[in-house]
Amino acid sequence: MDHLRTQRIDEARLFFDTIPSPSVYLCTKMIGGYTENYRLTEALKLFDQMLVKDIVMWNLMVKGCLDCGDLDMGFKLFDEMPERNVISWTTMITGLLNFGRVEVAERLFLDMPTRDIAAWNAMIYGYFGNGRVEDAMKLFEAMPCKNVISWTSMISGLDQHGKSHEALFVFRKMVDSGVELTSSTFSCVITACANVVDLCLGFQVHGHIFKQGYLFDVYITASLITFYANCKLMDDSCRVWNEKMHMNVVVWTALLTGYGLNGRHEDALKVLGDMLRNGVLPNQSSFTSALNSCCEMEAVDLGKEIHAVAVKLGLQTDAFVGNSLVVLYSECGNMNEGVGIFNEIADKNIVSWNSIIVGCAQHGCGMWALTFFSQMIRAEVDPDDITFTGLLSACSHSGMLQKGRNFFQYLHHSMSLKVKFEHYACMVDILGRSGRLVEAEELVKNMPMKANLSVWLALLSGCRMHSNLEVAERAAKSIFDLDPNCGAAYVLLSNVYAFAGRWNDVGRIRGKMKRSGSIKQPGCSWVSLKGSRHEFLSGDRSHHLSEKIYRKLDWLGEKLKETGYIPDQRFALHDVEDEQKEAILSYHSERLAIGFCLISTVEGSTITVMKNLRVCGDCHSAIKLIPKLVGREIVLRDSSRFHHFRDGFCSCRDYW
Repeated sequence: MDHLRTQRIDEARLFFDTIPSPSVYLCTKMIGGYTENYRLTEALKLFDQMLVKDIVMWNLMVKGCLDCGDLDMGFKLFDEMPERNVISWTTMITGLLNFGRVEVAERLFLDMPTRDIAAWNAMIYGYFGNGRVEDAMKLFEAMPCKNVISWTSMISGLDQHGKSHEALFVFRKMVDSGVELTSSTFSCVITACANVVDLCLGFQVHGHIFKQGYLFDVYITASLITFYANCKLMDDSCRVWNEKMHMNVVVWTALLTGYGLNGRHEDALKVLGDMLRNGVLPNQSSFTSALNSCCEMEAVDLGKEIHAVAVKLGLQTDAFVGNSLVVLYSECGNMNEGVGIFNEIADKNIVSWNSIIVGCAQHGCGMWALTFFSQMIRAEVDPDDITFTGLLSACSHSGMLQKGRNFFQYLHHSMSLKVKFEHYACMVDILGRSGRLVEAEELVKNMPMKANLSVWLALLSGCRMHSNLEVAERAAKSIFDLDPNCGAAYVLLSNVYAFAGRWNDVGRIRGKMKRSGSIKQPGCSWVSLKGSRHEFLSGDRSHHLSEKIYRKLDWLGEKLKETGYIPDQRFALHDVEDEQKEAILSYHSERLAIGFCLISTVEGSTITVMKNLRVCGDCHSAIKLIPKLVGREIVLRDSSRFHHFRDGFCSCRDYW
């Protein structure tokens, strides 16, 4: 497309050069063509050659400079203008606002001899574009006259800055003022209703849309589909969709995204397939939503197919598509692929950097995370609170105590960032994993705000890891004061007692848990294979291949013993005979999932298993040895992190 546009402007220039004395009109068209193709140098050259320049030509040249990214030249020409009209001023103000030069734009706006409604609207739009919401609201109130663009800009701007309730209040005032509503207004209002899930008002607005004949407007249709999807009314979204045949990517993407929001990820991916079959090319948002659905389904194979389509359409370097691919591959166990995708992203944004840093943290690649953070700083991208959550998590999973302290101290002294609960939870986790439980407890007690469940649970988890009963009991008491029915706390405290052999206390805690109505989440492992998800519970025999799986595990058990492996019966966490403890450990859910993969996948291929709880210490020891016995790499994601097992070692270095 760019080639065609360039070819056409070159053809136009050849024709233009044959005209002895081109008119001002032709020169104007030629300059407009140059600037539209970002050929500013040629536009300026022609502009300088012109002997007669009217105000239209000057305005066009100023706008061309701004559109081509040359603010200084645009300002220079604006200063040199022999006369200016309101369009000249508004064009320059808009350009300054687009470049973030808000204060200069404000001075020009105040200096305008006369201000029309377009100038006021430009300032309001620019304020919102630069995050100056309060200034936009004040200016809107001060406007001597408002048109539909003024009202719609306010509704859209407020909604985009998380003030959807205020946006709907402005809409009601707009209706009361008698201003005629446009399709853009309706689209913005429906979007605001979707964001606050205001079903009642949304229904009313939908009725007005129908009465005024805007029902088949592309953006209104997309907004209505999103509105009903946000309200968990996918059948109504589908009804809006089915009212006509759509060939616009915006409408298709709204339906795709709506299915994803409602957990109907297979339907979402079917929509993407239908788009392609109907000749509707997906855009960045389409790919992002589809890849998010793949991530939720842990369907990395489907994600690879979508990745291939994105490459064919030239979108693999797009930040939105690239960010989703980084998350997909890192969440599904392939961090190397995620890093490769990240390196291909052309214009990395804060989400790109956070995605790769958090991904590295999940995989225990602490030094990688720190390296990417250094690159982020060199790229002059300011870190946010998510960045530091990822960095602290990386330090926790990699045993980097001092670096974790440094990041936490930096956060404390930062003027632009605020230390949040998740940062405290990460720091407590770092200290807890390092065995500094007393220091971790002091940190929790000295927090400027009252610690929440996640912070206390991080401390209790550290106590479980280091079998510190004294601190564990105090942490558990604080948790039960906040939430008497916290199942995770009951389980962790019970495990601490079990490790200490205090079975009476184990029984007491389990009885208390039962009476409180708390339900212990059973350990569950699963494998995604050929589009199907195979789930396993500890000791589970419900799978149709159970007989083969158990035979494979029994064979593995014999081979493990030949290597010198001895089951660590402490992790059975039940007061039963030793033989029963060994049997319980042998058929933990993660081992059943591995056994299934060994009989169901190609020899030599990587085995990827997901688990909802932390992998037990005995299974971790056993799985380290299995790759050497079967010639496979095993990737296991538990509730804490990813473990990559190969050649008798785990990527976590037994620090998890």
